[in-house]
Order: sequence, then C-alpha cells, then structure tokens
Amino acid sequence: MDGIRAMFAGMPWWVKWVAVPLLALFVFGGVITSILGALISIVFKVLLFAALVGGLIFVVKKFRGDRAKSPSGEW
Repeated sequence: MDGIRAMFAGMPWWVKWVAVPLLALFVFGGVITSILGALISIVFKVLLFAALVGGLIFVVKKFRGDRAKSPSGEW
C-alpha cells in the first residue's frame, strides 16, 4: 500500500482525480452497469410484487364486504 501511495504522491492532481477514475470506469464500466441494472430490476420487481399483493388484498376486501366482519372464523 505504501508503494502505491508513493507512486501517486508525485503525480499531478488530474491524474489522481480524473484519469484514474476514468480508466476504472472504462475497464469496469460493463460490470458496474450490469450490477446496477440487476439491482434496479430487483427493486422494481419487489415494488411491483408489493403493489400487486396490496391490490389483491384491496379487491378481496372490497368484494367480501360485510362477510369479512362475520365472526365465523373463516378466511
């Protein structure tokens, strides 16, 4: 780790803060994009699932009406 710090110590600021991050994005950009795409896809599917379950519960309660309040112990 000290060797890397010593190597970067003599470099101009634009190499540390512009060139190296751009090279990292160029090399690992596909991996970063695929990971972000997978995370966004999973979050979207979870939110869609929650909305569908909530809608199903709403529809079932709406159509059952007063029968849902009966003490019969049924589902």
